[in-house]
Parts: sequence; structure tokens; C-alpha cells
Amino acid sequence: MTYEHLLVEIGDDFVGEITLNRPEQLNAFNTPLAGELVQALKELDAQTTVRVILLKGAGKAFCAGIDVNELAGKTAMEYKAWVEHMEKPLITISRMSKPVIAQVQGVAAANGAGLVAAADLAIAAENTRFGLTAINVGLNCVGPVVPVSRSVGRKRALELLFYGDLIKAPEALNMGLLNRVVPKDDLAEEARKWAALLARKSPIATQISKKAFYAAADLDYYKAFEYMNEAFARLCTTEDAKEGVAAFFEKRPADFSQFE
Repeated sequence: MTYEHLLVEIGDDFVGEITLNRPEQLNAFNTPLAGELVQALKELDAQTTVRVILLKGAGKAFCAGIDVNELAGKTAMEYKAWVEHMEKPLITISRMSKPVIAQVQGVAAANGAGLVAAADLAIAAENTRFGLTAINVGLNCVGPVVPVSRSVGRKRALELLFYGDLIKAPEALNMGLLNRVVPKDDLAEEARKWAALLARKSPIATQISKKAFYAAADLDYYKAFEYMNEAFARLCTTEDAKEGVAAFFEKRPADFSQFE
């Protein structure tokens, strides 16, 4: 599929890349970009040559939120449909089989911060800033705060939501919004290496782990154990598990390149 606001590439290391490509608008979401992003995520999730998806932003920013040029002139019902469309990529990521890593530079604000939180993993340049900034223009980020709160907890999420401040990458790392922070000049290389390392793991184990993690998050404590144990039992019957255990006993690296 051809995209107007995205760049999509598939490497020979099982890593697919999606780049938000509205750099002059700091990759702010508009209606077409949001729709294209959902389609691209689903497309790469279905590709057998992709095991990990790296989500990036072109230019100096990852994503500055939603394009306010689309804001005016809607009814309440139209606003609801519009914002649901903008937030659909955040929901789509949790429903995918394959892990999504956000590679973040510059700024990730509002829906951009929500996209970072919605990604399964996130790595950022040390000078990146993050925030739920909509309150500064009389709105709020009640959609993006859903994944943000699940990453950082209730009180920190509410502080970000109420005050709209931009925080620096080290603070975002400390509160759980990021997994890794690296020097600005090393970001692209480190993110790609990290994605490629994950892509060398068992694909079926990774995918079952992700699906089970998100499903169990909505279950009560004991039901979550039951669900996870069923997932583990399914995994034990796979060829990936047989190869991994055999490699362990044979004292060699496991080779999962043969599996989809």
C-alpha cells in the first residue's frame, strides 16, 4: 500500500519500520495520518517477514500531538468520532501480535506522548521532552492519559494531565514512560540494534507473551494466573520451544530464524 503521510520499510533482519512523515508539522496527527498508521500497523503485523515494528518520526520531533487545524467547526458527536479516529492507533498497538518499539526524539506531546506510552517498548534521545500538553490550550489529553497512566501510575499521570508540563527524557525514564535513554547521536543505531535483538527471539514466544500480557492486565489476580498458565502450556507444544530447549541442552545459541 502507498502512504501519503508515512514511510514504511521492511529490513532483512525481521524489523519493520513505520515513520510518521509530516516533519514540517512535527508529525502531528491529522485524519489521514491516523488512518494510515492503523493500516500500516495491521499490515506489518500480518507480514511473515516482520517480527518487530520500530515506530519513528521524521525530522526533529517524534510527534507533537493532534493537528489543531482540524479542531474547529464540529458538533459534539463529530468531535467524539474525530478523536476516536485519532486515538485508534494507540488501541491498535495493544491488539497486535508483534511488539512495537517507539524510537523518540525531539518532542512527544499530547497524542504523541500517548503513542509512546501505547508502544510496547520505548527508547528516546536524552534531550527529548514529553508531556500531556492539551490543557495549556483549554483542552485535555484524556485519551492519551489512558496508556500513560498504565505506564507511570495514577498520581504521576494526573500531574502530567493537570499541569501540561513537558518533562525531560531522564524523568520520563524514571517514572516508567521509557525503557531506555541514549545520547541523541546514538538513537537511530541503538534503537535498530535493540529491535533486531528482539527480532532474533522466538517469534511465537514473543507474540504469545504480548497477547497474554495485555489480556491478563484486565483480569483479576487469580484469573490472570490461570490465563498466563494456559498461554504457557500452548507455548510448550511449539517448535520454537523444542528448538530453544534443545539448544539449551546442546549448549548452543537457539536458531529461531526458521520459524514465523
